[in-house]
Amino acid sequence: MNTSSGAPARPRPQLALVWPTEEEAQLQVGIHRLIGDVTADGGAIGYLAPPPRDETDAWLGAVLADVRAGDAAFAVATVDGRVAGCGLWQRRGAVATYRHSGELRQLMTHPAARGLGLGRRLVSGLAEHARAAGLELLTLGVRGNNQSAIELYSRIGFREWGRLPGGIAVGEERFDDVKMWLPLGDLRPAER
Repeated sequence: MNTSSGAPARPRPQLALVWPTEEEAQLQVGIHRLIGDVTADGGAIGYLAPPPRDETDAWLGAVLADVRAGDAAFAVATVDGRVAGCGLWQRRGAVATYRHSGELRQLMTHPAARGLGLGRRLVSGLAEHARAAGLELLTLGVRGNNQSAIELYSRIGFREWGRLPGGIAVGEERFDDVKMWLPLGDLRPAER
């Protein structure tokens, strides 16, 4: 197929969400590359510099252990079979009074895959997975200067519930830590 300029049209990338439960070598490599490239691009994912492979492998191992225990879900977005994004929900705590809620964490998309809708797929998929797992609400924290992420979360239904001024430190810079929440079920009013 040709476009109006005569150049062949690019094939549409194949996008997918996968839900791994085990550490596999290809996944470890893909996650390490993703975290390193997002961090090098200035992504707000908690690292000041791209971490070494043993650190990302340890993080992935801990996340997948929580997945196997039923306390988390880990979603990986792929483009043409390559890791291009990830995120997880994790229960807020091990005690019974918090097990109805979870936190979205480590949401990221590779700089080269931005604009494909992976962020929306990840957040929506994680929210639906958390709802199916019986969670009633999700929370998240986002850097106050990350307007595109705040807008995405708001479009999906998250609402801001608080803001800690200067709560995130990146070297000498300080950013607000914006807290947001999404109701997943019928939240009962608190008794006073």
